[in-house]
Amino acid sequence: MADDLAAANVNRAYQLAASSIAIFTFLLFFLYPKFAAGQVDAFMYQATLIVMGVATFSFAFASFYYYGSSLGGRIDDVERATYSRRGDRFWLLGCVLLFLAPSLVLFTIGLLAVASVWFALWLVYLLFVMRHFPRVQTAKS
Repeated sequence: MADDLAAANVNRAYQLAASSIAIFTFLLFFLYPKFAAGQVDAFMYQATLIVMGVATFSFAFASFYYYGSSLGGRIDDVERATYSRRGDRFWLLGCVLLFLAPSLVLFTIGLLAVASVWFALWLVYLLFVMRHFPRVQTAKS
């Protein structure tokens, strides 16, 4: 992987981690009072927070691995490719979970029809990713 691409991947992963933290904060700020009052599905609310936490840290780990892959002369090419592949996988996990969160929020607040459509779209995305991700991730050296 070229150094400039690796550096760009670091920035993208950090931006997605920051966006995930913002969404997590939004979930706490607006839905926690409803959770405390028993107005939302407690299990789904907690599941949504867990999904957002795993997504956020997946992006953070992806940033670390992409940073490692950008260390040109300090790490050999085989190890850089390994770091890049790991970054790709953590980035993918974060994206998949980030796209799951809206349907979980909709289930949490009881909008079952809309949540079901979002969940169906997420399943289509998941199938698309499972089919195409092996072709686009960093190749083994």
